[in-house]
Amino acid sequence: MRALWYNPAMQDFWLPRPSRRDFLRLAGAASSAAALPSSWARAQPPALFDEVPASRSGITWRHDNAVSDNRYLPETCGSGCAVFDYDNDGWMDLYLVNSGPADFYTPKAPLRNALYRNNRDGTFTDVTEKAGVAGGTFGMGVAVGDYDNDGFPDLFVTAYGRCTLYHNNGNGTFTDVTDAAGLRSPGWTTSAVWFDYDNDGRLDLFVCSFVEFSLATNVFCGDNKLGRRYYCIPRVFKPSSSLLFHNNGNGTFTEVSKGTDIQKALGKALGVVATDVDKDGKLDLFVANDTVQNFLFMNRGGGKWDEVGLAAEVGFSSNGQPRSGMGVDAADFDQDGFEDLFVANVDQEMFSLYKNRGNESIQDVAHANGVAQSTRLMSGWGLKFFDYDNDGHLDLILANGHPDDMIEAYSTQVTYREPLLLFHNEAGTLRDVSSAAGPVFQKRFPARGLAVGDLDNDGRLDVLINNNGDAPLLLQNRAGQANHWVGLRLQGTTCNRDAVGARISWSAGGTVRRRFKTGGGSYLSAHDPREILGLGTATQVEWVEIAWPGPSTRVDRLTNLAIDRYHLVVEGRGV
Repeated sequence: MRALWYNPAMQDFWLPRPSRRDFLRLAGAASSAAALPSSWARAQPPALFDEVPASRSGITWRHDNAVSDNRYLPETCGSGCAVFDYDNDGWMDLYLVNSGPADFYTPKAPLRNALYRNNRDGTFTDVTEKAGVAGGTFGMGVAVGDYDNDGFPDLFVTAYGRCTLYHNNGNGTFTDVTDAAGLRSPGWTTSAVWFDYDNDGRLDLFVCSFVEFSLATNVFCGDNKLGRRYYCIPRVFKPSSSLLFHNNGNGTFTEVSKGTDIQKALGKALGVVATDVDKDGKLDLFVANDTVQNFLFMNRGGGKWDEVGLAAEVGFSSNGQPRSGMGVDAADFDQDGFEDLFVANVDQEMFSLYKNRGNESIQDVAHANGVAQSTRLMSGWGLKFFDYDNDGHLDLILANGHPDDMIEAYSTQVTYREPLLLFHNEAGTLRDVSSAAGPVFQKRFPARGLAVGDLDNDGRLDVLINNNGDAPLLLQNRAGQANHWVGLRLQGTTCNRDAVGARISWSAGGTVRRRFKTGGGSYLSAHDPREILGLGTATQVEWVEIAWPGPSTRVDRLTNLAIDRYHLVVEGRGV
C-alpha cells in the first residue's frame, strides 16, 4: 500500500504519495521543489495528539499483569486509571491501578498502585505512599466520587479479591474505610460507578461483578498434546450478579440489589455507565457483559429495576448472538435530545453505536458511522465520547488490544497490540480520522483502561491509557487550538455534590447544544469531572443553562461567562 500525503487544499482527502518517478517527471531538469504542485508543498498537518514520554512527564510506574505459563484469566483484564483532582488545587492528578498478590500469583517484588500529583508544569510526582493508596490486592478498576459530600473526591478500587474504599481526608492522605463502610465485596469485581439512583442527594455505588473464578476452580484451556495453555474464553466460567449499594448518609452503605433484576440478571460484567435513557429524571445503567447478553437496567423508582436489554435491542448482536462487551459510554452524539450508547467488543464482533430512538427503543448505527468497519479486527476496552477539538460536537476515542497475547500464533489478521482509533463527529455522523491524528495513532498498544482530562488546563482534553503489562500512555491534546471553550466545575448543594445527572445546554453563535453529565463509562476508569463546552469559532457564549439532578428542581441560567477559562458553578448560587 502506497504511503499517503496530506492535501491541505482538500482537507477531507488523502492523496497517494508521489513516487520517485513522479518527482523526477515533475522536476524535469530543474529543481524538483520548484515543480511540485502547490498541494504537495506543505508537510502533513500537526498531530492532533502528542505522545508524552516518561522522561518528560515523570511517570515511571509500570503495570504488571502477572503473566504466567498457566494463563490465568485475570492476567488479561487489568487495569484501569483515573484523572481527578485529589487535593483540590484545580489541577488534575492521575491514579493508576496495578495487580498484586492473589491465590494464583505471588509477586517477586512488591507491587502497588500509583497516585501522581500534577506539578502544574507538565510533570507529575509520585505521592502514592504519602497518600496511602498503594493498594495491595490484584487491582482492576477505579471509580471516583465524593460520596460524603465533603468536597474531596474519594476512590473505590475494584479487584480480583477485596475491593477498597479510600476516603479522602482532605489533607493529601486517604484512609481505607472499606470494612466500616460495608463495601468489602468478595469475588472478582471490575468497573464501578458512583451515581445517585434514588435522587436523595448522595452518591450510591454500582459494582460490576465478572465471572466466578479461583485457583481451585480454574479451567484448563489449551492443547493437551502439546501441553500448551491458552487463556480461556470467559464463556467457560459461570456468571455472577453485580451489586448495588445505597449510601446511608453516615459513611456506610447497604446492598440493595437483592431481590431485584440486578441480582437476578447473572452476567459477566466489565463496563458500566449511568445515564438517563428515557429522560424521566432517574439514572439508568447500561452494563457490558462478556460472552453473555448486555444489560440495560431501567430505574423505575422506589428501588425497582427492569432489565430490558433484549427488548431494547442492546442485549445481543443483530443476529441474536451474545458478544464480548467490555468498554461502554453514553452521550447524545447526534444532539437529538436522547442519550445514545456505545459498547466495544472483541475482534470479528464489531463495536456497537446505539442510537436512542426514545421509548426504550435503540438502534445500532455502527455501520452507518463507519464504526463497524473500523473495528472488525479490534478488541476494545477503554473509550470515551469527548469533544477533542472544541467544535461543539462529541467525538470518540477507542483504546484497543487483544486479550490473548498468543493470538498471533493462530491468526494472520489479528494482533495482540492494536492501534488507537479516533472518530470525528461531523454534524452527527462519526468519521474515522485515526490515520490523520498523528504518529501515536500508527503505533500499537496492549491498551485497557482509558480516562480523559484536561491536564494542563488549556481547555483541551488529554488522554491517559493504562496498558496491560506495560507502561501507561499519556497523550497531550494539540487539536482545535483556534476554537474557543467554556469550562464548568459543577457543585451541587441539594443534589449530589458531583452533580452526576445534570443536564447542560448552551448557546454559542446562535447554535444550541446539550450535554448530560453521566456517571462512569469507559473501562475500569474515571474521567476529569469538569465539563468543557466547545464553542467552535464563536467568540462568546450567549447563555448556559444547568438543570440540576434530583432532588433539586433548580435550573440555573448563566450569562456573560468569560470564554477560554474554567468556572466554578454552585447550584443556586451561580458562578
